[in-house]
Amino acid sequence: MDAATTRDLDQLDSEALKALILALREQVFSHRKQLTTQQEEILSQREQLASRDVEIEHLKLLIAKLRRQQFGRSSEKREHQIEQLELRLEELEARRTKETVAVKESASASTPAARPVRRPLPEHLPREVRKFLPKQEACPDCGGQLKHLGEDVSEILEYVPASLKVIQYIRPKLACACCDRILQVAAPSRPIERSIAGSGLLAHILTSKYCDYVGFAVM
Repeated sequence: MDAATTRDLDQLDSEALKALILALREQVFSHRKQLTTQQEEILSQREQLASRDVEIEHLKLLIAKLRRQQFGRSSEKREHQIEQLELRLEELEARRTKETVAVKESASASTPAARPVRRPLPEHLPREVRKFLPKQEACPDCGGQLKHLGEDVSEILEYVPASLKVIQYIRPKLACACCDRILQVAAPSRPIERSIAGSGLLAHILTSKYCDYVGFAVM
């Protein structure tokens, strides 16, 4: 929740806050009800698939039995019966395939995809802290005194010849004591956006993969 949202909530009276809480509770209840309905539909579809599988296996056994009987004594009536059963079997198998795809799609739609979580860099690596402070010593809007509000910490993995180290970027947040202005330096640019690899590490990887390998091959 950002500072603007917090200010908006502070301006609401008790009745408005109660109405907001009730609306949020109604949204949560509606969402849970929708998920329950989807789960019930998926369960029903799976039960239908199981019933279809039983019928298909029964038809296969019946067709095999009739074929064994036909092998011993030919009969046009039995041949027609086998053809009808085979048509029914093809129809059931085609329907089962469609329903299986539908069940998988429903299950994937009702289950939100988990976002991958990047693991933190190992603690045993040496760290170099670089702090980026705003150039302004006072609020540029009103000239008020700046106070420490917090900071954002991000890390990249950098390569130092024969070793690795982590460079930690710290960007303190400064808030004006007189107004609501917040100052923070923009994050330093990276060789590859959203990557944790520094320029030195990338250069080492490219050199090791291409230049060193080519030189070794030539030798």
